[in-house]
Amino acid sequence: MADAKSRDVPLDKIRNIGIIAHIDAGKTTTTERILFYTGKTYKIGDIDEGTTQMDWMAQEKERGITIVSAATTAYWTHTSQSSAGQEDLYRINIIDTPGHVDFTAEVERSLRVLDGGITVLDAEEGVQSQSETVWRQADKYKVPRICFINKMDKLGADFLATVRSIEDRLGANPAIMVLPIGVEHTFKGIVDLILRKSYVWGSDDLGAEFDVSDEIPEDLKNQVEKYRHKLVEKIAETDDKLLEKYLSGEEPTVEELKTALRKAVIAYKLVPIYAGSSLRNKGVQPLLDAVVDYLPSPLDLREVKGINPKTGEEEVRKLTPDDPLAGLAFKIQIDPHVGKLTYFRVYSGKIASGSYIYNSTKNKTERVGRILLMHANTREEIEEGLSGEIVALVGLKETVTGDTLCDEKKPIILEKISFPEPVISLAIEPKTKIDQEKLGFALKRLSEEDPTFVIKSNHETGQTIISGIGELQLEVMVDRMKREFGVLANVGAPQVAYKETIAKMAQAEGKYIKQSGGRGQYGHCFLRVEPKPRGEGYEFVNAIKGGAIPAEFITSIQKGVKESMENGVLLGYPMVDMSVTVYDGSYHDVDSSDIAFKIAASQALQAATRKAGITLLEPIMKVEVTTPSEFMGDVIGDLSAKRGQILGTEERARATIILAMVPLEELSGYATTLRSMSQGRASYYMEPSHYEEVPKNIVEQMLSKSTFTGRVAAQQ
Repeated sequence: MADAKSRDVPLDKIRNIGIIAHIDAGKTTTTERILFYTGKTYKIGDIDEGTTQMDWMAQEKERGITIVSAATTAYWTHTSQSSAGQEDLYRINIIDTPGHVDFTAEVERSLRVLDGGITVLDAEEGVQSQSETVWRQADKYKVPRICFINKMDKLGADFLATVRSIEDRLGANPAIMVLPIGVEHTFKGIVDLILRKSYVWGSDDLGAEFDVSDEIPEDLKNQVEKYRHKLVEKIAETDDKLLEKYLSGEEPTVEELKTALRKAVIAYKLVPIYAGSSLRNKGVQPLLDAVVDYLPSPLDLREVKGINPKTGEEEVRKLTPDDPLAGLAFKIQIDPHVGKLTYFRVYSGKIASGSYIYNSTKNKTERVGRILLMHANTREEIEEGLSGEIVALVGLKETVTGDTLCDEKKPIILEKISFPEPVISLAIEPKTKIDQEKLGFALKRLSEEDPTFVIKSNHETGQTIISGIGELQLEVMVDRMKREFGVLANVGAPQVAYKETIAKMAQAEGKYIKQSGGRGQYGHCFLRVEPKPRGEGYEFVNAIKGGAIPAEFITSIQKGVKESMENGVLLGYPMVDMSVTVYDGSYHDVDSSDIAFKIAASQALQAATRKAGITLLEPIMKVEVTTPSEFMGDVIGDLSAKRGQILGTEERARATIILAMVPLEELSGYATTLRSMSQGRASYYMEPSHYEEVPKNIVEQMLSKSTFTGRVAAQQ
């Protein structure tokens, strides 16, 4: 474990990085090697054997995939620096993120708090769909990156083809830093283009020992000079002084090149490209050097911006311990030993155990019981968390993912984290009365951990509905309920999470009057509904003039609207992408109540949406099928029959990649269909893309089968 004395490294020697990639590109394997070479672990973990440090959950070990992002801290002395003194020691805080699209929330929230990222790519596959998704997520939060082309020893590995796919598919500007020595089974090392040095890994199985020499293999000399020239040119173009020097025919020094490249990487102008084979323990140490050389420290980013909740003005915090405390809670994890852990990125100031901190998002004060430094699922207690660190806090009750924690006297709200919408649901029922109580507790805990895991009760059937991004995520959640919380439950078949919306503007009146001796009930309002662009969500507007409805009843109208929208009107699916305006109404001095206005609002919404023409929306998935070319025709034919829209095909190595948009409803059991169609040789990947209107004939089929009782007539 990291001892407390070595934590106190200067801010410019801290790196907060994440490892992001497509599933099976080798993220966890790369992280395991980093931990071994930095001396964090004494044994290299193996995914196939289930001995990795970062994949510590039982479900991760069984499935050989990463489900939750794991944080750790390691220390690295630059390879090219001979002294191993304190001044050369760098502290690297690493988050290993999942590659599977079902756990995309883990990637999203990790990227929000990281300063830099390593994107791992498979040398044979190149840029895959999920690589694009995580790249876009990193773009959103402006995270500087390095690319590591992994699996250079794999059959079909092609370094330059992968670089081209980085350019074409990611729109990045790659700076090739190394060239591989050998390919596939002959791969044994790399040539560093800036230093003109060879790094060759010999027979040492663990890869800790390697030879560094000025000798460049004969067959690579011309290529090295060609690509070095290109690299120097690319770096010089980002820096005016360097460009001037370069154009005058003067060779920039190594130091000048590194300084200019560092600036260019932090400004998202260039992406350095490295290569290796993590599984064969080759190429990881130069990658660590690159993290130190080119990825930003908290000081490089200088400041973080937010909003003052009291004034609405922009607030700025310098990323130093001297500024007031500001940080983001980016992940909740339930630990069986210490309870609820809140992962927290400290941007500015410091946080001490036992102190009180202010949650500016919720306007609540919380007490920090303990502060932990995490290494996957093991912990080390520390007295305070410093600026630039990622720590776990124990004792916070109200704080959830995306909340800002800060100094109460200097409040700030940092940019929240946005998560994708759930697209698939399951009905879940406890087996016994005892399980009923346990189920409620387990679901609450799990939804705290994962913001894309949504729980709803179906009032019609009395069932609990759980929703998420994909089947695998729900499967893992059900498995965790059983193992961690001891809940036995019956689970229904996965259902697609449809949504309802309206086609045009309409308005209607809702009136609820009840006289039954004593005090009666009176609520009366007029609502106008209008469609909003796809993905815009719901908006409530209060347009009451002259006190026609007192202000205290407006919240009741809002509640009535919201409840009705959640329960749907056509087939019982939630309503989205519309604005609801209350513009008139009346009240009674004695009989008006919250409940009466709530009912009136619900009636008005039902009536208005009937007039507005209700349409059904379904989730559309982006599907990428990798198949041997001889089965391409069959696969395309099958996708078209599933109402799929074929976007294009491309040849990659010995396979054909088919890109398509397909409704999720049609993809049930697709894995089996694809296997039998391709003799088990094709594979596919899918991720949620957007929502689209369901064709009328399919809506009619669904209406004829549905048992939903709160229905209104479908509009033509």
